[in-house]
Amino acid sequence: MDSIVGKRVAVLVEKLYEDLELWYPVYRLREAGCDVKIVGPKAGETYASKHGYPAKSDVAAADVKASDFDAIVIPGGYSPDHLRRHKSIIDLVVDAAAQGKVLAAICHGPWMLCSAHCLKGKKITGFYSIRDDVENAGGIWQDAACVRDGNIVTSRTPDDLPAFMKGIFEAMQAG
Repeated sequence: MDSIVGKRVAVLVEKLYEDLELWYPVYRLREAGCDVKIVGPKAGETYASKHGYPAKSDVAAADVKASDFDAIVIPGGYSPDHLRRHKSIIDLVVDAAAQGKVLAAICHGPWMLCSAHCLKGKKITGFYSIRDDVENAGGIWQDAACVRDGNIVTSRTPDDLPAFMKGIFEAMQAG
């Protein structure tokens, strides 16, 4: 994993994120030597998780660009529905997809990928209730702990976090 030391990763945050799906990747990526920034709609804003745990954004999406990062992680919970209400966040993910950056989404996270129009022809998983959304966005639904299709890594639930992180690390090493 030495090949990912120093890589820059954005982890997106908005209210009602799933605690483990944000913090597990943040700490695992930092442990691996990555420079991780929590990116939200506003800089310095505190966003409460589904269980009330706070996450403070380091920077606002409008103040960064896709080229500032090697990967973007999109946690689930209900935050993806709130994230995709912000043009600056959608633009960040659209630009990252266009640049071939690693895009990792878990649970409801693929909703952001639907809004970024980057799923056409890609194998994708996520929380089962968003299957129709993924397929309507052109994704090919798979029911697996982790699905990696090129630079896109997706998983279903917190139980899949170990497989999700393995997929993220593999995608980052390949890129």
